[in-house]
Amino acid sequence: MEVQGQWTEVFESSDRQDSGGEDRLHDGGSTLTLTPLMTEAPPPPVRRSQPVVIRRSRTSSAGLSSSFPTIPNPFPELCSPSQSSVLIGSHSPPKSHTHLIKVFGEDSHSRSLWVSPRATARDVCRMLVQTAHCSDQENWALIELHPALGLERVLEDHEMVVKVQAAWPLEGDTKLQFRKNYAKYEFFRKPVLFFPEQMISDSADVSKGMTSAELIQNLLQSGTCPEIQGFLHVRETSRKAWKKVYFFLRRSGLYCSTKGASKEPRHLQYVADLEDLNVYSVTNSRKLYGAPVDFTFCVKPSKDRIRAQDLKLLCAENEQTRTCWTSAFRLFKCGRQLQCNYQITLTAPRRPEAVSQRSGSDGSLVAMDFSGKAGGRVIQNAREAQSAEQEEGQAWRKREALRWSLPNIPLGPSSSSIHRTQPWFHGGASRKQAEKIIEEQGLVDGMFLIRESQQHSQCFVLSLCYKLKTKHYLVISCEDAGRKYYTMDDGLTLFIDLLQLVEFHQINKGILPVCLKHPCICVAL
Repeated sequence: MEVQGQWTEVFESSDRQDSGGEDRLHDGGSTLTLTPLMTEAPPPPVRRSQPVVIRRSRTSSAGLSSSFPTIPNPFPELCSPSQSSVLIGSHSPPKSHTHLIKVFGEDSHSRSLWVSPRATARDVCRMLVQTAHCSDQENWALIELHPALGLERVLEDHEMVVKVQAAWPLEGDTKLQFRKNYAKYEFFRKPVLFFPEQMISDSADVSKGMTSAELIQNLLQSGTCPEIQGFLHVRETSRKAWKKVYFFLRRSGLYCSTKGASKEPRHLQYVADLEDLNVYSVTNSRKLYGAPVDFTFCVKPSKDRIRAQDLKLLCAENEQTRTCWTSAFRLFKCGRQLQCNYQITLTAPRRPEAVSQRSGSDGSLVAMDFSGKAGGRVIQNAREAQSAEQEEGQAWRKREALRWSLPNIPLGPSSSSIHRTQPWFHGGASRKQAEKIIEEQGLVDGMFLIRESQQHSQCFVLSLCYKLKTKHYLVISCEDAGRKYYTMDDGLTLFIDLLQLVEFHQINKGILPVCLKHPCICVAL
């Protein structure tokens, strides 16, 4: 194309409105416009090319954004966090309404998670079970820890984690811990163990003649609510002294009597409201607060930030009494919700390996007799079932002795150290450490771990929980015919390794008061 006369090139923005007589060479970005030079007027100033701002309102860009995925920013470190959707250190760009929480394991390692404001403790536990690759998906819990004050409590499955963290002190060592807890809903399975008869009574006197078992069932079903009563040691306000006071726990709140065990209204003093109350177990209470015994717990308003002066410290005489009080506080506050949580755990799908660990109740196992020609039959008589168990145990000993007396069975270092790979083995843990681990994971019948004995060389100790107490059994190493065995009953029953010992006592009680059910597991996050 030939251009006659004097012309100059001028770059203008694409947003500028041009006249219809201009010849456009490009419809997007900067445009090249041919403008004749006017002799009667001074030439216009030359404008440099400028970067073009592509507006989102244009139809062309809207079409592209809807048809193509958004390209992430490859250099997030060059932008501020408010302008970048990708944050350094996160695997996926979190949404604006998510919160970052940090959860610690029992080995002091932690894991950070992005959660929504309405994420519950059950949701967080499921996320941690998947990320930590836990084989057992049940009986996990989030624990709220206040190490400086010695307080800890298990978060209920329906509690929102972000809301719980909002009540923490701004400066402190408060944290969340992920660990096993078998006793979260154990009072639904064995209520008589958790609520002694002498501590249950009917406060309204509307159900005269009801037994303690019926009152307990009403308590669990959140129907006619009985009251929990008994003496507790209480720490006086602004003083280090403790005194013994009679307390009553009712639906309307916690009360104490100013005159012995009197229930008269003029002698009752209001202590706390259950609707706005959290119950904490106190660890190391003798050293921190001068408690008379170790079975200490405290109550605190849930909406207030935790301060030492706001704690109402209470101390029971034994572990069963403390468990009764803390369980009753939970049931009185949110009994129906706890029932729903318990039903969800029962209906939740379980992995096959979790079922194979015999985590069910004793009632799911029945004695069978296969000696007849007509097939197996269920043994109904208790004495006959007990004798069948003894005969089976003796036959098992004979089979094992014959099998391991054969010369072609290899016995090497791997068979003697196979216990070190098991989750229930806790190495050189001391007696107090073993009791602390079992207490932290729930004090449920059948909880156990095996550790090395600190007093006897080449021996081990089986620590077992039974009736809210930890019992210790010495596993002795002995030799017979040049081979090494383990026994707990002075050689009556011999085991080639600790794994065989555990598998045997998961089915047979032997000298133990209860079968081994729940191994104490510590998971590293």
